[in-house]
Amino acid sequence: MPVQLSKFKDQCVKAVEHFKKELGRVRSGRASTSLLEGVMVDYYGSQVPLIQVGLINAPEARLLTIQVYDGSAVEAVEKAIQKSELGLNPSREGNLVRVVIPALNEERRKELIKTLHRMTEEARVSLRNHRRDQIDELKKQEKSKEISSDELHRGQDEVQKITDKATADVEALLHAKEKEMMEV
Repeated sequence: MPVQLSKFKDQCVKAVEHFKKELGRVRSGRASTSLLEGVMVDYYGSQVPLIQVGLINAPEARLLTIQVYDGSAVEAVEKAIQKSELGLNPSREGNLVRVVIPALNEERRKELIKTLHRMTEEARVSLRNHRRDQIDELKKQEKSKEISSDELHRGQDEVQKITDKATADVEALLHAKEKEMMEV
């Protein structure tokens, strides 16, 4: 595989990994520590990721706990979780913040699935943009006589195969998340 195609393959893998991370932040009926990864806490005047302020655990299927390292930050953690658009209501016991994950109602579930489909389309667009850029690069190389016409066609076929595989991975992740969300 030519060097530029391995770079393209890496870009596709990174796009799929980014999509996977984004899916983890979408709330389903099950508790997941990745749900709180994007929450930022106002800690001594600066915005800090929640994961740096406390230890996040999922001891039960519908419960998250955050063991806050600094007792003075417990209230800030609570406020940050309430302000996040996750619809969660934390409660505290000393330095421990408990977050019960409520079951999703049908309306909210459908709304979240629409969000999933929007995110999936964004991932597909990203992959198509990477494909277009790579094919343009191959065409430039052919025009400057760095590669032959046959190599161009082989390269385009390889780019398409890599793109198809990455798109299939995105689809598989989407279906798995949809299935998870439909569980009651």
